[in-house]
Amino acid sequence: MFEQLSLFGGPTLSEPHTVSQLVAYLRHLVENDPELADVWVEGEVSNFRRAPSGHRYFTLKDAGAELRCVMWRNVANANAYLPVDGDLVLAHGRVGIYEQRGSMQLYVDHLQPAGVGALYRRFELLKARLEAEGLFAPERKRPLPRFPHCIGLVTSPAAAALRDIANVLSRRYPLAEVLLAPTPVQGNAAPPQIVAALEALNARGDVDVIIVARGGGSLEELWAFNDERVARAVAASRVPVICGVGHETDFSLAGFAADVRAPTPSAAAELVAPDRAELRAQVAGLSAALTAALQGAIGERRWRLTEQTQALKHLSPAVQLAQTRQRVDDLLGRAEAAVSHGLALHRERLDGLIGQLAGVSPLGTLERGYAIVRRCETGAVVRSVAQVAPGDTLGIRVTDGEFEAGVQ
Repeated sequence: MFEQLSLFGGPTLSEPHTVSQLVAYLRHLVENDPELADVWVEGEVSNFRRAPSGHRYFTLKDAGAELRCVMWRNVANANAYLPVDGDLVLAHGRVGIYEQRGSMQLYVDHLQPAGVGALYRRFELLKARLEAEGLFAPERKRPLPRFPHCIGLVTSPAAAALRDIANVLSRRYPLAEVLLAPTPVQGNAAPPQIVAALEALNARGDVDVIIVARGGGSLEELWAFNDERVARAVAASRVPVICGVGHETDFSLAGFAADVRAPTPSAAAELVAPDRAELRAQVAGLSAALTAALQGAIGERRWRLTEQTQALKHLSPAVQLAQTRQRVDDLLGRAEAAVSHGLALHRERLDGLIGQLAGVSPLGTLERGYAIVRRCETGAVVRSVAQVAPGDTLGIRVTDGEFEAGVQ
């Protein structure tokens, strides 16, 4: 046997090996064996205890052997099921060797009652088949409506999940109407009734989103949501479906087929409904932004209106009429001045002509002492003494009147 020990170095055949060397080599062999890195072990639990560190230690045994097991604190806290002494369980993990004691032990990463082993294998096979069909494909997932008016709820009327969802919705988004499609959520009769509830909600025209919900439980208790009929009904839903079945560590085929998987029913209600406090804050912010935008727009338009009003005043018919009137007044004034100036020029010219005419006027001659003599019977002007004879009557015109005289 010591010839094999030379594979990892150490003393020769003539020298004994230390316990640490031998145990380390055994650990190397065990922990590098792929068959021992992923094993399921069925056995009865004994000496189950919780250490102060939070780790769990126990022993799995059957009629012929015992195997020490350890479950680290984070794994134990995440596992939905923890056994008690005497439980028949199915443990999954890897085999290793604890060198300080030189003992082989199973490092457990999942623990469940042994009765669900067949159910779990059945779950994995069905999941693989539906996944191959594309039933869980991400591109099939639809977004949840942001502001649902009517929320359909598929769960049991007696379930705590119903109260949890109702409390969350009333607190976060009381505007939504909640429509319950009651159905059992456990047992052999549950799957067809869950399918019927989904179909009934889809037949309505007012449902915006559907929550499929159930509280936590064992794999057997949650098995209705691993039924193929339920998974296909969820995938075929006309409206988006959010699945809140079990606890965070529970997975179901309905959850894989749904548009959104929530870790709990309460989380499903929180995902499907907006928070009214957040909405109120958003509305207040949008209102303030809208008010600022409107005030800015109104101020800009008021300035533009003032500018256009001023421009319109300059183009107004009243302004143009007033300007035209002023121009008429100016033109009238200029015309009056021109006429007055023209009249004055004509008056001066007339006075000059009158003066000239007065210089050649017979009246002017009369004023200088001359007279005009006419024959009374004919009115002919007498220019020569040869034109008159004694006894003729003559009319004589002087500067201030006319009189008659006879010729002797």
